[in-house]
Amino acid sequence: MRRLVLDTDVVVAGMRSPRGASAALLLAARNTTIIMLASLPLAMEYEAVCRRHEHQAAAGLTEEEVSSFLNAVMAVIEPVEIYFLWRPQLRDPDDEMVLEAAVNGRTEAIVTFNHRDYGTVPEQFGIAVLKPAEALRSLHQ
Repeated sequence: MRRLVLDTDVVVAGMRSPRGASAALLLAARNTTIIMLASLPLAMEYEAVCRRHEHQAAAGLTEEEVSSFLNAVMAVIEPVEIYFLWRPQLRDPDDEMVLEAAVNGRTEAIVTFNHRDYGTVPEQFGIAVLKPAEALRSLHQ
């Protein structure tokens, strides 16, 4: 079973577009096809960003529906304890918590739309960086 850390942009995309690759990855986590890893700070970021008005409005969801979505996401996460901080490694400080969850959780890949900000740093830890569609295809190989 693949162990993946989803960047916040992927979780938001899954909420906004229930038929896309990001939503399919969240469903795969729900169906235990993948193990979705996240640290507490990363899970809190998922919540804060998904609750932003612009994402809620784009998804066409009420506050209650966003809460239900977030509860479902939190229910499938395998928590990662952060034993080692690796900062600073990346250009964007907000991505540091994603990398830390990936390294400490011994994940196979970080799934993100934002490859550029990760550069080659995850490779140094043996972690791939995949777009949602790539991660989804890799489940069927």
